[in-house]
Amino acid sequence: MRISWLRRAWVTFSAYIIGFYASLLNRFQVVGDDNIPRSGGVLLASNHISGYETVFLPWAVARRYPFQMLWAPAKEELFKNPILSWLFQSWGAFPVRRRRDVRAGKTLNDLLQTEKVMLFPEGTRHRDGKLGPGNRGVGKTIYESRPQVVPAALSGLNHWKFPGFGQHAKVVFGKPIDFSDLYELEDCKETHLRIVQRVMSSIGELLES
Repeated sequence: MRISWLRRAWVTFSAYIIGFYASLLNRFQVVGDDNIPRSGGVLLASNHISGYETVFLPWAVARRYPFQMLWAPAKEELFKNPILSWLFQSWGAFPVRRRRDVRAGKTLNDLLQTEKVMLFPEGTRHRDGKLGPGNRGVGKTIYESRPQVVPAALSGLNHWKFPGFGQHAKVVFGKPIDFSDLYELEDCKETHLRIVQRVMSSIGELLES
């Protein structure tokens, strides 16, 4: 997907402003970002504990790879306000209907051929910090598009208050997950479930460590 340098510059500039708040005014630590591939289709699969993640994960990518974007599907309700809609879309978010959204699914699969995308396999926030089950649709997406999947484990953000200063939190990126054995299986519900379960296990291992 062709993206203008002006847009990439805007994302990088605004990401560093967010990074100033995250890492200098507070103590948000990024660990293992060298596990994020520089190029190719990449899916960052993270647990979901706070709204902060939607801006801190893009900052973590821009910090490692300036001028690269981190795309993300987001519920369509967030795009009703024209100003917020422009802001979200300028950052790489695109709307998704709550029920099956064929157009959004195609957009996601197309992006995962060449771009970096973040997904929260749980599908909803778990403010208690506990890891929930993964959505089978994520396993289907991975099976169909076959990106490099990097697990990400977030901790501490569910306790942050805005504006707040000196707050601590962390994101740990793991090594890309190997699905080569599962890709040899039939394209079916059971295979998709096994893929997303492997994703959630990888996130869980990062949280425990």
